[in-house]
Amino acid sequence: MRQAGTGRAARRTLAAAAGILLWGAASAGAADLGGDCCADLEERIAELEATTARKGNRKVSLTISGWVNEAAFFWDDGQESNVYIATNSLEQDRFKLTGEAKIVDGWSAGYTIEIGIWGSASNGTNADVDNGPSGGSINGLVVRKSNWFLKSKDLGKLTVGLEGTATYHLLDDADGANTRNYSDAEAAAVALSTFREINTNVTWTSLMGGFNNATPGQSGRRNVVRYDSPTFAGFTFTAAWGEDDMWDTALTYKNDLGDFSVVAKVGYGESSDPSNGGGCAVGNGDCQWWGAAGTIMHVPTGLYVYGGYGATQIDLLPAQVGDDESTTWFVQAGIERKFIPLGRTTIFGEYRNDEAGLTANGLSSDLDFWAAGIVQNIDAAAMDLYVIYRNASGDAALRATGVSTELEDLDMVITGARIQF
Repeated sequence: MRQAGTGRAARRTLAAAAGILLWGAASAGAADLGGDCCADLEERIAELEATTARKGNRKVSLTISGWVNEAAFFWDDGQESNVYIATNSLEQDRFKLTGEAKIVDGWSAGYTIEIGIWGSASNGTNADVDNGPSGGSINGLVVRKSNWFLKSKDLGKLTVGLEGTATYHLLDDADGANTRNYSDAEAAAVALSTFREINTNVTWTSLMGGFNNATPGQSGRRNVVRYDSPTFAGFTFTAAWGEDDMWDTALTYKNDLGDFSVVAKVGYGESSDPSNGGGCAVGNGDCQWWGAAGTIMHVPTGLYVYGGYGATQIDLLPAQVGDDESTTWFVQAGIERKFIPLGRTTIFGEYRNDEAGLTANGLSSDLDFWAAGIVQNIDAAAMDLYVIYRNASGDAALRATGVSTELEDLDMVITGARIQF
């Protein structure tokens, strides 16, 4: 029995020794293979580093986002017709760098740098210019935003630098449908831009009030100090101040009420600095503006209504004669549903009316803008395709003559795509 036990022990010892030898051989083989494997891995890492955006440090995040929005513009001003290919100036091509770093629990700091890209700017084209510059040269860049911020979960967000004021896109951002980037409150004015009305030989937008994209009731991007409150029960308060001097405030409401989705905005602002783009084109540079807009959508059916009102009042010089106020009101109605698997389809029609007082070229004007279109989202590609028809008409009295003139209709069809990254 002792001999048998000795034999079993010997066999166990031999098996253990064999296992150790096999493990050693496998480890040696793996080590040899690892040399080739690691070399290949290092090469792949080097390739990724060469093609990946690098951060200056590991404390602050870096996110790159943006979109490309190019379109074909078919237009007929009653005398000439043509088609141009251009960057859609309503929401131009851009890329944005954003980042944020945690300071302590509930507090963070961050930054935003947003650069606009112009191929041919659609708001710089007209019957005489087929490749349009906008605030610079063709194929150029423009700094849209450059700011830093401090953010508290409980106290809100403070932003310093080039940023939208409190009433920036006040009427536009109340658009709760997928028309926001293609047919919002100021879309009619942006589409017309530098096109001239053939009976008066002045631009349509020079007959319109409002100092930001010829749309009364809202402001633009300025060098400001801005405060955004935390959201409470769907409400967010915003205020901004910029030299020398401009200030504005706004209140935003976003919430779902049963089967309805609601977005609403209201705001007011004043400026006394015409040199900083914060004042008005006429008068002594002092002006006030206010507006309100909103969208209500019935979620189960996708039926919605979006509308609003905006006004700008200017302080006239003693020698100036005319109405000191310009107003706009608009309404858009449509349906937004996922009719096909690709994504949501938005079908809409809209109307905008402007009653402008004293402007760059107008003594007074009454303008009508009609539009209808379709926006098709392709969810898998973060892409929207759109086709929109626009019409502008009305009458105006020029400052040069004081005579009321019926304006020739301008028709335009815009078709293009916006793809996000």
